[in-house]
Amino acid sequence: MSLDFVQLNRELAAKPAIEIVRWAIQHSGGSALVSTNFRPYEAVVLHLCTQVWPEIPVLWVDHGYNRPSTYRHAEELRRRLKLNLKSYLPRVTAAHRDAVDGPIPDPTDEEGLKKFSAVMKLEPFQRGMRELAPAVWITALRRSQNPNRAGLDIVTPDANFGTLKVSPVFGWSDDQLEAYLKEHQLPNEWDYFDPAKADEKRECGLHAAWGGKAVEAAAGGGTRAVQA
Repeated sequence: MSLDFVQLNRELAAKPAIEIVRWAIQHSGGSALVSTNFRPYEAVVLHLCTQVWPEIPVLWVDHGYNRPSTYRHAEELRRRLKLNLKSYLPRVTAAHRDAVDGPIPDPTDEEGLKKFSAVMKLEPFQRGMRELAPAVWITALRRSQNPNRAGLDIVTPDANFGTLKVSPVFGWSDDQLEAYLKEHQLPNEWDYFDPAKADEKRECGLHAAWGGKAVEAAAGGGTRAVQA
């Protein structure tokens, strides 16, 4: 059944986030997952999803570069929400990669960052999506996060992974997220850093068109630079 995305997004925008999650899981026919990197406010979407489907698979790429506070935050949420966590790791450890390729590229090295993301983040994420094979992928994307995401919507077809992407808090503000955390007494994580993005205005490739090429290169075993 084809979807009228304009009409669907208009209808869902008027609904509470929990109803968007409920629609997504029902529409998936039991084949949904939620992805996380345990960044700030991720607890909101994880809580929403587990309220509707406690056993929903939670896809997490542990690239090995998280700060200690992020690992502690992930473990706390795993215990409190009883997360059905599906962790995927790169095929090369962080220590091995650093020894061979040197430090994480800085924001001025776009080609280096894309190569880093392809090997350490996109390849394991692609592997997880292939093995878990969701019909619906629930994310914590928000319109305000960066310019690329402003062009998305609550429900969008995802060409990189061949699934339907649903972002139930897409239009939420920081204040709304803060209020949700307070209401449900959920922890937050402010020490998070994503080395595949280097700064918050970049994309790591999961939600950008160039990521599809990066996934293909990484899945093929290559560690070559990925062109834009």
